Amino acid sequence: MKNIVILLCLLTSLATMAQKNEGVVTYVRKDHWLKITNRLTFLSQEEKDRETQTWKNWEADNKGDKMKLAFSPKESLYTYNSDEPEEGGYSRRKGEFYLYRNFEKDKKIDIIEMLGKTYIVDDSLHAPAWKIGNQIKEVAGYICMKAETEDPIKKQKITAWFAQDIPVSAGPERMNGLPGLILELDINDGDVTIEAANVAFRSLTPDDLKLPKQKGKKLTDAAYDALIKQHIIDRISARQTPYGWAGIRY
Repeated sequence: MKNIVILLCLLTSLATMAQKNEGVVTYVRKDHWLKITNRLTFLSQEEKDRETQTWKNWEADNKGDKMKLAFSPKESLYTYNSDEPEEGGYSRRKGEFYLYRNFEKDKKIDIIEMLGKTYIVDDSLHAPAWKIGNQIKEVAGYICMKAETEDPIKKQKITAWFAQDIPVSAGPERMNGLPGLILELDINDGDVTIEAANVAFRSLTPDDLKLPKQKGKKLTDAAYDALIKQHIIDRISARQTPYGWAGIRY
């Protein structure tokens, strides 16, 4: 009888541990467009005025976009949580945006609608060069450590907060490769913030990691980076913003 009790306790403990590395995170992504516009020094004054007029009312009611990340030690999928408008926010069509990671097979598939087309980035995983610091803070009830990197194409400073208690190398946006699940991202000192609102541990279903039918132009990581880089160069030359709904993701 004693051995049975010990076995049951062990099985319960193992089940609890398994649940701590598999589930779904809900994030809120907020783009602070007035701040972004002010940062883009190459914009003409006319364009800055136009951008400010466009975004000032939106900023006042900015509830952000709800995103979700299905994660496990083997795979993850990051996408929009819903096409429904946020309460008090603006309704708009969200383009296709699915970021799939397979950590076991060292593979990624990104389906991204931008610049009037859908692109499929199919390549091996390339984790950013992270520098892990010793600062900690709480995010969504978890103690997180700080890590920093830079987007070499967009020249953006990226700050991540990851939870070592959730030993999964996944994260929101195109970020991964840390020894714990990323629960918060900060792009360029608050231009964009992506923060976990809830972490729900459960067994994933095939639907949680299902990608839509892939229709679009296939690219490697290098080709995708070259496309983004050239778009930014062209827009800077025209003294217009490269970012936003008609451009690329900030």
